[in-house]
Amino acid sequence: MRKVYQEISQIAGNVITVQATGVGNQELASVEAPGFSSLAQVIRIEGDNVTMQVFSGTRGVPTDAEVRFIGHEAQTPFSDDLLGRVFTGGGVPRDRGPALDEDLIPIVGPPVNPARRVIPRTMIRTGIPMIDVFNSLVESQKLPIFSVAGEPYNELLARIALNAEVDLIVLGGMGLKYDDYLFFRETLEEAGALSRAILYVHTAADPVVECLLVPDTCLAVAEKFALGGKRVLVLLTDMTNFADALKEVAVTMEQIPSTRGYPGDLYSQLAARYEKAVDFEGAGSVTVLAVTTMPGDDVTHPIPDNTGYITEGQFYLRNGRIEPFGSLSRLKQQVNARTRDDHRTIMNTMIQLYAGFRESQEKQSMGFRMSAWDDKLLKYGELFETRMMDLAVNIPLEEALDLGWWILAECFAPQETGIPTALVERFWPAEAGARGVETLAEAAPAE
Repeated sequence: MRKVYQEISQIAGNVITVQATGVGNQELASVEAPGFSSLAQVIRIEGDNVTMQVFSGTRGVPTDAEVRFIGHEAQTPFSDDLLGRVFTGGGVPRDRGPALDEDLIPIVGPPVNPARRVIPRTMIRTGIPMIDVFNSLVESQKLPIFSVAGEPYNELLARIALNAEVDLIVLGGMGLKYDDYLFFRETLEEAGALSRAILYVHTAADPVVECLLVPDTCLAVAEKFALGGKRVLVLLTDMTNFADALKEVAVTMEQIPSTRGYPGDLYSQLAARYEKAVDFEGAGSVTVLAVTTMPGDDVTHPIPDNTGYITEGQFYLRNGRIEPFGSLSRLKQQVNARTRDDHRTIMNTMIQLYAGFRESQEKQSMGFRMSAWDDKLLKYGELFETRMMDLAVNIPLEEALDLGWWILAECFAPQETGIPTALVERFWPAEAGARGVETLAEAAPAE
């Protein structure tokens, strides 16, 4: 029988302190009082002073509330019954389905030993040309999506959840507006994809500490499924809300702040989550794709700045598109050479010509005289933006590569592209006229 403590020595924000012995860091406790019941988690131990974050807040907690330590860290149920379900950050059903309380697993654990990891080698197709063609997502990769408030990053995650060629999707929402939560749920339900997904959603109205539990719960469940042979894609939104929750707890605990008030261990906290991405030898894999909104579109802000040192590239989402300049998948070379012979050539050529388009655009805006080559680049850039960069375009990799050839053929002669003759002879469209226009029209996003 665990000892019950009935004297809370301090209450500050959502944090309480009691004097107790034999307690472990991150251990759970129950806090009970007339009209009040909540779990709490140990966040600091100094001698006999044990500080805990109360999940549901401390409003209504008297100083004589009963505090009983449970004897283990936070746990979450694990079974195939999770599929198609929606839970809170604390693992409580949000979909009015039955509670699951068997086969509990800890949500906190170390990342896999790097020596036991498999070198990433398998592409995850998403149906989005700006990812599949230009910055391929690789199994067991960890990538952030850098964006700003107002960009359609949640719509992008939903598209990826629907199209990604994986066995299982684990979606973690942190600080979501209720409309965003409903959007994810309804989108997956309407497309029939909810049956292969598990949602852990913390809304802006939920307790802050539950926000901190979301990525750990998602990654613990994903890792367990991966050990069973599943290819799991973890989608997290928004890691800035997670970091802000860390900041709020640190301020309550009166920790000495670091840059812009964030805790000094921000890098370690982010790395502990991102490093859960792994490909298990003889089993499945965990791939992590996480949204990070940049306050003021400032990439030097502590959250994106620390994230960039941890992850293997980034996607920049600007003006409703994945920006080709700045976006990078550092592992794409592991898979591009094994997709199709023209993949890397199309990728490099189209980006190079798009850079030329940007220069011609600048010349045009400044009133310089335009050459025939500038006119070709302007035509090319418009086709590239509408037919490939638009996030509504949804086509397989091979069709996207073919579309790239047709766009080039619509605007340039083969010798103007700098593509090797051997590839031109194999892939250049024989007739770039009516058939090219028809192909482009089929790939155009719906109005």
